Amino acid sequence: MVKHVILWKFKDELSDEEKKARAVDVKRGLEGLLGKIDGLTDIRVNIDKLSTSNADMMLDSTFVSEEALHAYAVHPEHVKVADTFVRPYTAVRMCLDYME
Repeated sequence: MVKHVILWKFKDELSDEEKKARAVDVKRGLEGLLGKIDGLTDIRVNIDKLSTSNADMMLDSTFVSEEALHAYAVHPEHVKVADTFVRPYTAVRMCLDYME
């Protein structure tokens, strides 16, 4: 199995209310991909951060293989969610992919 973990930080110019609303959109959009993309076996977006956090959201997803992860990255459903709900609002993205 391959784990794909992303941490995002929202753009500073967003208000706290906008950040909360965008986080809900990201969670709904990305978690809605389960069952739509071959090789994606689990996907969760954590938006309930503690005050000690320095990231705003975390994606924790699991794929059957590295090839499935690569296919997910360019899958039209994933690209649509990323282009609509993630990329326009985030300033920082950090990724860790690893074999489990």
